Amino acid sequence: MNASKNIEEATEILQQLGLKEYEARCFVGLTRVETGTAKQLSELTEVPRTRVYDAIRVLEAQGLVQIQHSSPQEFRAVSLDQATETLRDQYEARVGRLHDALDTVEIVGEGDDDAVQQVWAMSGHDGIENRTEELIETATEEIVLVIGDESLLTEDLVATLNKVGDGVELLIGAVTEPLQEQIRTVVPDATTFTSGLEWLHGEDAAEDETAIGRLLLIDRSTILVSSIMPETKAEQAIFGEGFGNGLVVIARRLMAQGLLLDRDPAA
Repeated sequence: MNASKNIEEATEILQQLGLKEYEARCFVGLTRVETGTAKQLSELTEVPRTRVYDAIRVLEAQGLVQIQHSSPQEFRAVSLDQATETLRDQYEARVGRLHDALDTVEIVGEGDDDAVQQVWAMSGHDGIENRTEELIETATEEIVLVIGDESLLTEDLVATLNKVGDGVELLIGAVTEPLQEQIRTVVPDATTFTSGLEWLHGEDAAEDETAIGRLLLIDRSTILVSSIMPETKAEQAIFGEGFGNGLVVIARRLMAQGLLLDRDPAA
């Protein structure tokens, strides 16, 4: 990635974190020089000079820029570590306020307490991983997880699996023996096995075939299945809830392949 693309990406990320375009461009510009005047910054970032002052005032208020009240005024960005920490704190604070606000929103209408035959879809690796970890944390009896792609064995997932209580049976399957050994090393309290589901990610599978990413069964009542798209490597998933859910019944039998009979969750 060349310098111009790095600058463009940094500017876009800053906008995603809440800065307006001119503010983001001015901050990125100041990270490229020790100090700069409004004229210099305007020439460097192509932000109109009159708008530079407005952007700098916002950036200073957020603790991202320092101003020297000389003639002409000089500006400089705070250190990269300080800037990222400030932005992280602001982002987390916004997320916290969002959670608190939505948590108090009144629910309109009454929901159906019967969870049978509810199937939901979602996309995006981060969201699916968060949902996976959330489901694991709700388990009270049994967790059966089959990992179809080693990239999904993340540090966060490993940490969540290692927090599973002693009273919960933890069974983790892998599509290959090397992956099973890796799981056994990082999650020592789990019962591991090589899955009998060769079709998950078989050696003979074509490059353009969609691969199964993960299969998760919680307390014999909730199932999550994700797939990895061949071209984009994006992850998509569906999950169903309810003891009587037909999807769960089928999943029990499929995921039992590779387990010893006495550890079979469908037994």
